[in-house]
Amino acid sequence: MLRENIGDLHAFVTVAQARSFTRAAAQLGISRSALSHAMTALEARMGVRLLSRTTRSVSVTEAGARLLDVVAPRLADIDEELASLASLRDKPAGTVRITAHDHAIGTVLWPKLLPLLREYPDIQVEICVDYAMTDIAAQRFDAGVRLGSRVDKDMVAVRIAPDLRMAAAASPQYFSDRNIPATPKELTDHKCINLRLPTYGNLYSWEFEKDGQPVQVRVRGQATFNNTLLMLRAAVDGMGICYVPLDLMQPHIEAGRLVPVLQDWWPTFPGYHLYYANRRQMSPALALVVNALRYREPPV
Repeated sequence: MLRENIGDLHAFVTVAQARSFTRAAAQLGISRSALSHAMTALEARMGVRLLSRTTRSVSVTEAGARLLDVVAPRLADIDEELASLASLRDKPAGTVRITAHDHAIGTVLWPKLLPLLREYPDIQVEICVDYAMTDIAAQRFDAGVRLGSRVDKDMVAVRIAPDLRMAAAASPQYFSDRNIPATPKELTDHKCINLRLPTYGNLYSWEFEKDGQPVQVRVRGQATFNNTLLMLRAAVDGMGICYVPLDLMQPHIEAGRLVPVLQDWWPTFPGYHLYYANRRQMSPALALVVNALRYREPPV
């Protein structure tokens, strides 16, 4: 009977889900060449081709798809059971991997997780900055962070922050020879600083709302980023109007470095939520992280 090394099967699942030897090797902490050789050897032992390789991507063959369907959920079950064994230790331990974007990390995750890490030195957290709508199961994350309105219905969602208000502003220098927009549609006549969304490669449409009526505007400008803090920096430098969370922008408004615009159109979104799969048993480390991040209404 063929008995494969579980490490090679895990490596195969990682490559198949990442669709890239480079990304899979980074996740596994090994070199790309070592991973490629391991997959070639696995295919040779099994006597069937599992992966179809091109210069730009990797996909599974029919045989690879069948193996992936069988092995991936079983490896996930094994990982879950191994993680649950940590509850038998005297102290909670283990690694919790979270995907979130920079604003959520800087304003919510890190300030709340720092005391936890100091109290539990055997717990490790790995936080990945990501603006994509990441499939946490496929990418082997324990949890992710999104605004409450954008969490998949099949996930457990825990609120970790109050509602989030977005805001638009530009520098006094930018408005020195331009009119301040009175409506969102007038933004099309201005230089704006765009956000590139990695999930589909599109530019983010700015969202506004007034008297219950939502408005979306596609803006243009010279600068596009995939990072909120860099968008804010470009606005302070006079490159145009930016659209970022108000709490990031407020210090610059108060210092006179930015001039707010369209204040009566600024929308409010449900706050950040931590989401994770509905597992039979949550690891003690993840349970502590969830509890540390849980949002609690301030006393009146």
